Amino acid sequence: MRHLRMRLAAFGIVLLSTVGWSPSASGQLTSVRIDYDRYDTLRGTVTAYRNWWNVLRYDVAVTPDYESQSIRGTTSIKFTVTAPAGDSLQIDLQQPLVVDKIVLAGNPIGFNRHHNLIMIATKDWLFQQGTSYDLVIDYHGIPRKATRPPWDGGWIWAKDAKGRPWMSVACQGLGASVWYPCKDHQSDEPDKGASITITVPEGMTGVGNGRLSSKSSNAGWTTFRWDVLFPINSYNLIPYIGYYDHFGEKLNGEKGALDCDYWVLDYNTDKAKNQFAQVQPMMQCFEYWFGPYPFYADSYKLVESPHLGMEHQSAVAYGNKFMNGYMGRDLSGSGWGAKWDFIIIHESGHEWFGNNITSNDIADMWVHEGFTNYSETLYTECQFGKEAGSDYITGIRKNIQNDRPIIGPYGVNEEGSGDMYYKGSNTIHTVRTMMQDDDKFRAMLRDMNKQFFHQSVDGKTIENYIKDYSGLGNKLDVFFNQYLRSTQIPELQWEIKKGKLYYRLANALPNLEMRLYIPTAEGKGDWQWIKEGKQYSTETTLSSADLPQRFDRNLYLNYLKL
Repeated sequence: MRHLRMRLAAFGIVLLSTVGWSPSASGQLTSVRIDYDRYDTLRGTVTAYRNWWNVLRYDVAVTPDYESQSIRGTTSIKFTVTAPAGDSLQIDLQQPLVVDKIVLAGNPIGFNRHHNLIMIATKDWLFQQGTSYDLVIDYHGIPRKATRPPWDGGWIWAKDAKGRPWMSVACQGLGASVWYPCKDHQSDEPDKGASITITVPEGMTGVGNGRLSSKSSNAGWTTFRWDVLFPINSYNLIPYIGYYDHFGEKLNGEKGALDCDYWVLDYNTDKAKNQFAQVQPMMQCFEYWFGPYPFYADSYKLVESPHLGMEHQSAVAYGNKFMNGYMGRDLSGSGWGAKWDFIIIHESGHEWFGNNITSNDIADMWVHEGFTNYSETLYTECQFGKEAGSDYITGIRKNIQNDRPIIGPYGVNEEGSGDMYYKGSNTIHTVRTMMQDDDKFRAMLRDMNKQFFHQSVDGKTIENYIKDYSGLGNKLDVFFNQYLRSTQIPELQWEIKKGKLYYRLANALPNLEMRLYIPTAEGKGDWQWIKEGKQYSTETTLSSADLPQRFDRNLYLNYLKL
């Protein structure tokens, strides 16, 4: 998470005070107030220095030096002018990296360095709307080192089991500008793709996103160029450098033959061939539920990494040591999570949610993590049946903290609670349960990936889409506020008196309505819309001892006997 910093305002950006979502009846919502400075705003907001130009393509070239833990590189940014130019153009590059030279449209230009920003004055340039320009930046230095990747970001200088250099980057949240200059905001992915060129000592291999387009050697160095055809988020463009072995296979997918390539350290090939057999059934499951893999032309890859894992588009980082579970553990406690490799399943699920559909602001990262966490449940269901999926989704609830809302503050590059994973997926599962139509729920997930194909969106857009497609409509307005913007978990409070069941929805935001299953007898009951604060009653043949096991466990709420 980010550290609190207080500095004077600059560039006309006002010191922000950000408060969580607050309706007129906000007493029941957790409001997290943190003071952010101008650099948080400039990093997390599309300001006047960013809103008039759109990135078309990144071409990133990097040469690392393992001994000095430094890098030198060149990044070319092709952009188009979409509105009248502001007085400055902002590029992000985090200290202590140093800019050597910037060339715009073939001409060297001046710039000013402010903290982690490069500000280029535009007053002497007559930018024309609809015209594209090339910005080339040479830079060098010692990038921030990741000490506990992927949870803290930066360049990774590791050694493999044979003591040989092994390098990569993890930078989600912290941002790609930790190692190359870019427009470091999720809302602007390069429309025409990207390339990553990695130059390494001879004998090593540089692996990147997309497909290998060229390999050349010169004076003890080898250069690998990888090309990405599709839009890609800047934090997903990542080099992997090590002594790799390669093998692959083809998947008969919904859009034809999908190349699946695997890059692992040269002494792990046999382990990988055994463990990565999970990829084909996973892909079949995910294509069934989510639609075709979104990046056929760029292929699918697993790349062994010196950290646990990350969802790098078409080059998923894998570091789970070729074992099932999450480093051997079942995060659900149900037993089912120990039957498959968490990193393969979870990080690959991000190809649909996070890489295909991307949130504009990381405050809405529940769109990435909630749906991807739910992909684990769907995979379990695919392999072992629906009850196994229910065991898994209810089992992971023990990991929910309810410390603060899932949605974070907007415009300052700040995520919400880590509950975006487990609570996010249980929120989605509760919507599915209230729909009572799995075919429609599946069609919704597939259509969502079609409607927002290769797009970045606001979280509210996804909420509205679910409202409309699910048929649950405006009743989900308060529901999403309850589960995404507050920390309270609704309670169905109940008691039985003289053969009658009395029940009400409590511990909830005003006007919350949920479609709940109310059991009335052995094997009998009704799905009803229950409104917060209102008491209901029905005849029942169940006893207070029998009733709890008749409630639907798939709904994420608490059942409380009065």
